[in-house]
Amino acid sequence: MPILPTWCPPSREHWELITFLWQFFPILTLYQWFFKYYPMGKTSTVSTFNIPGKIGWATMEAPGFITLLYLMYSLPKQEGIESLPLTNWTMAGLFTLHYIYRALISPLFLNPSMSPIHLSVWASALSFQLINSTCIGGWLGGYGPTTKEEWTGAAMRLEIGLMVFGIGLLGNIYHDDELREIRRAAARNQERKQKEKGEKADGKGVEKVYVVPENGLFSLILFPHYLCEWIEWGGFWMIGGMACVPARTFLINEVATMLPRALDGKQWYVERFGKGKIGSRKAVIPGII
Repeated sequence: MPILPTWCPPSREHWELITFLWQFFPILTLYQWFFKYYPMGKTSTVSTFNIPGKIGWATMEAPGFITLLYLMYSLPKQEGIESLPLTNWTMAGLFTLHYIYRALISPLFLNPSMSPIHLSVWASALSFQLINSTCIGGWLGGYGPTTKEEWTGAAMRLEIGLMVFGIGLLGNIYHDDELREIRRAAARNQERKQKEKGEKADGKGVEKVYVVPENGLFSLILFPHYLCEWIEWGGFWMIGGMACVPARTFLINEVATMLPRALDGKQWYVERFGKGKIGSRKAVIPGII
């Protein structure tokens, strides 16, 4: 039973409209080049409208892969498609794998702590996930290739795309863990000091601790996890091919959203630690920007 008839799952007409308009999303991100207000993470602020970091992150990111899987199962029935090609399910699996890590495993089980997220950021991220997953899920679930024959000749780009996606995902996880280790080290130090003073853990968690990471690509750029995510979705687009407009749009929209944040983040590091400590590191692309 449709959640919202002709919209969720979308009719072909509505899906084409959403997918077309979604290509103009970078226009909405232009404000980030002029306004530095971004109340989450390192730049989180105190507000009545804040949501606890872990819960906020999970609830704004998880609806993406849930929506995509819903469309993968509901659209074929709506469109009279008996079964989808394996490659469609492969791409859906990659999308789901990324977001199970990003939306559930990372915030709820791996991250020692997370700063509060303002309601405005939560709402915008949730909207991004719902629209983006509708575009990609619609393409994979019935409005893109729906037969094995339509994937004929795609074996090489599938293999290369899978490798690129895998490299990006592993790099993303590795550099995320480097950031987590900073908090874990802070927690160990806090626990050690409390034991030395004969105090019991107060249960308040770890205070914000920031240092300049050194390992992996952090020696060259300050936001390698951003770059690795772009590599992931570049591989994803490669699998879908040039005709996969939703995958291309997703990559462009991610870059448009995250690049100004990375440049602002570099300025934050410079102001906090000084140019000498940051050295020749770029923001997100080694040797370039």
